[in-house]
Amino acid sequence: MKRIIAQARKELTQTFRDKLTLTLAIILPLILLVLFGKAISFSVTNLPVVIQDLDQTPLSRRYIDACNTSLTFRVHPLPIDARPETMLDGEKARAAIIIPQNFERDYLRGGDAQVQWLIDATDANTANIVRGNAAAVTQAFASQKDFRESTSPIKAEMRMWHNPGRESDKYIGSGALAVVLALFPPLLAALATSREGEQKTILQVYVSSISAPEFLLGKTLAFFVIALTEWALAVLASMMVFGLRFAGDPTPFVVGTLLYLFCNVGFGVMVGAVVPNQATAIQAVAMVSFLLSFLLSGFMFPISNIPAGIRWIAGVVPARYFIEIARDAFLRGGGWAAVWHAPLMLALLGLFYFVLAWRKMRHMQVDL
Repeated sequence: MKRIIAQARKELTQTFRDKLTLTLAIILPLILLVLFGKAISFSVTNLPVVIQDLDQTPLSRRYIDACNTSLTFRVHPLPIDARPETMLDGEKARAAIIIPQNFERDYLRGGDAQVQWLIDATDANTANIVRGNAAAVTQAFASQKDFRESTSPIKAEMRMWHNPGRESDKYIGSGALAVVLALFPPLLAALATSREGEQKTILQVYVSSISAPEFLLGKTLAFFVIALTEWALAVLASMMVFGLRFAGDPTPFVVGTLLYLFCNVGFGVMVGAVVPNQATAIQAVAMVSFLLSFLLSGFMFPISNIPAGIRWIAGVVPARYFIEIARDAFLRGGGWAAVWHAPLMLALLGLFYFVLAWRKMRHMQVDL
């Protein structure tokens, strides 16, 4: 029994001395608990919706007020001279409501008073929820006390935008590209870099004439080529399996891909430089890159559904920006005007990871 207790004490002592292991054992489960509990939400609320009132009458304003009372929509007015389609193309709204001229006159004359809803059907599931809520809001508005005696119905004419067939395969397939590439390229780069520290082959680098930036760039270039091959195969498979086709200018997708792969490989190299242990590097890539890409990138759940307290994390998840680029390329076709910010953020994140890896390599050289 004494030997068992001594062995247990030795293991606990080693565990508490290793801060990284202690963090994985105690802190990481708590972080996962919060992420799974808060980030996963099947309810759709606070969706941005623009409304263009071409009628400017008391009845049209009452309809706008009815939309404002819905918890599903966050309504913003749209100027009369603006094109509602551009708000959907730029992903600034999930639906656009157009109240036509003579809306109130048609209602008072006993004709059909119609309101048009343009719904972004890129995400078929969310589009169905928006359509159902739009019908419910319109029906509730028409059944108000003042309208009960009227024989003139108020109808919501709905049109699905970007993905009229509401094919979920295209939505999932374009997002899956980002999630798959968030796992394997950084994992391979992290393993190769951490192996250098674990097996002490990094010492050969220090005694050679190669500098830390050259060493890191060499690692990054090698795994960037591998990642590019994975991307080409993944895109080809997605086109065959999910039926993906370019909906507009493909250049944002090409540029975004190069920056996204650089970002992911840079993250893997940074993890390998910071953590000279392959097992720990695997956990770090799986937990940070893959898990966050799965939960907080908009792949499964709209980012607007994530509570504000943890939504900011999505801002530093590279997959979030590549998913925007991929879905625009294959579903919306908005081009550079819609996604110009996404490649810029990917470039900044990739540069940030590379600088972190470089700083760590400099410290390791000094320590020796």
